[in-house]
Amino acid sequence: MSPVDLWTSYNAALEESPLLVKSVTAAVILGTGDLAGQALEAVRGGNDSTNDATQKDGGVDVARALRFAVFGLVLQAPWNHFYYLLLDGAMPPTEEPFTSTNFVKVVIDQFVQAPIFTVLIFVFLGILEGKQLESIQKQLETDYKETIVANWKLWVPATVVNIGFVPPILRVLYLNCVFFFWSIYLSLVINKKPET
Repeated sequence: MSPVDLWTSYNAALEESPLLVKSVTAAVILGTGDLAGQALEAVRGGNDSTNDATQKDGGVDVARALRFAVFGLVLQAPWNHFYYLLLDGAMPPTEEPFTSTNFVKVVIDQFVQAPIFTVLIFVFLGILEGKQLESIQKQLETDYKETIVANWKLWVPATVVNIGFVPPILRVLYLNCVFFFWSIYLSLVINKKPET
């Protein structure tokens, strides 16, 4: 199949089963993002990962990558699928990219939705990892502020592009592509060794 044929098939599947296609796509992209984060840790040396046994032998922490894939499959893609349906239902997309409507949507996305979703990321991945709620709360206290500021540096401009220029049916795919890089960052933050 040519790239054009693949794209055509993807769009047809997206029209037929949008939530399923978005979820599977997110699982693949976020799982791959974590693998890239693990590779970055290995290249950097002085590994900060919480799973020394896997990393010392140069191996891959498959469970960790699977946690990110599951996160994409059951939380990230469904959340964003329904979130954008709700947001666009309340404030329909505009043809012009730079409108007051789109500005308000970016503000809602980044200063209401993103802070809530960032907490959900820490909690969801922490629970999948088997962490106790107290440990997750401590990690939020330690890493949340830095993470949300980093979020805004990446996601405010990415959200301006997404809301202003990306067709609504492709918004979650666009998010998934940007989320590949964000999941590398999250992987490094969430899986770093606790400070002693």
